[in-house]
Amino acid sequence: MAQRKLGRKSAPRKALFISLANALFKNERIETTEAKAKEVRRIAEKLITKAKKGTQHHRRQVMSTLQDKDTVEVLFDEIAPRFAERQGGYTRILKVGPRRGDSAPMAILELVE
Repeated sequence: MAQRKLGRKSAPRKALFISLANALFKNERIETTEAKAKEVRRIAEKLITKAKKGTQHHRRQVMSTLQDKDTVEVLFDEIAPRFAERQGGYTRILKVGPRRGDSAPMAILELVE
């Protein structure tokens, strides 16, 4: 499946998505552009699904992606149990209108209650 390039080479783009995913799991909501929100949503949904399984193998896989031990603990201990009964759709994107400086379409990405 193709992904948005967002005007970056692959390494900075991957780092951007990792940092946005970390922020999402720590704060449970982030405000970013619509394009970035849609890409981070794909990553976050997959990580939550792995965290729900809860095995050591899945914890290591998530750790290799997020690269932040505190965030992995929050994901496995707090977020994954909340979505134990849910089959998918762990996040929601709310459009908030254009950004003041450059009129980029902004959105809020948040975890569903």
